[in-house]
Amino acid sequence: MNKQLSLAIRLNDEATLADFNWENNRLLEQQLQNMMVFRSDWFLYLWGPKGSGKSHILQGCCQTVNAVQSAIYLPLDLLEEWGPQTIEGVEEQNLICIDDIDVIANNPAWEESLFHLYNRIKDKEHALLIVSGSQPPAMLPIHLADLRSRLGWGLVFQLNELSDEEKINTLKLHAKKRGFDLPTSVGQFLLNRCSRNMYDLHQLLNRLDEASLAAQRKITIPFVKDILQI
Repeated sequence: MNKQLSLAIRLNDEATLADFNWENNRLLEQQLQNMMVFRSDWFLYLWGPKGSGKSHILQGCCQTVNAVQSAIYLPLDLLEEWGPQTIEGVEEQNLICIDDIDVIANNPAWEESLFHLYNRIKDKEHALLIVSGSQPPAMLPIHLADLRSRLGWGLVFQLNELSDEEKINTLKLHAKKRGFDLPTSVGQFLLNRCSRNMYDLHQLLNRLDEASLAAQRKITIPFVKDILQI
């Protein structure tokens, strides 16, 4: 993988497993810990809607493993245009996390490349593989039947979404780490008037924080309305 691409897919320092809200996904949390620490399984497929936290989890797994072994995060929404040659040799890593497999559906070159990568990782018997998608393996629009079936051979977990209360608590924790307090009323307002997925909500909160620092104002509902023009 060339240097430019390696820099483009650097991990988000804030995407750690400790920072993820596991409230509705305790079994997944336990399974990932067993997988990375005790190698209880070598392959896991994780699915859920866009913005539910799949990328956060995959990057968090890589950061956990990177402390003692090698790991690589492969976001296919970025890599697709670079071609499947970008994943050549990644089976040498101890952990390979492939994000958004839906992106390469119906791309014969990519599907075949991922199929062979899956087999090489399995044959290596030392590497772990985690793949994410927006649908269960059987429902993926992947043309290569052998690849689609293999994605369902291991552990398959659905990422359950948080309740509104849990989303607000997660936003309040994110705000606290950035050095300010988020009123519950503002969190509820954001849920009612903006995108409800956690990725978008985190990005929105970062934007509001920057705007409040520039304006030297607290983040209140009137301030949010003014900044977002809603």
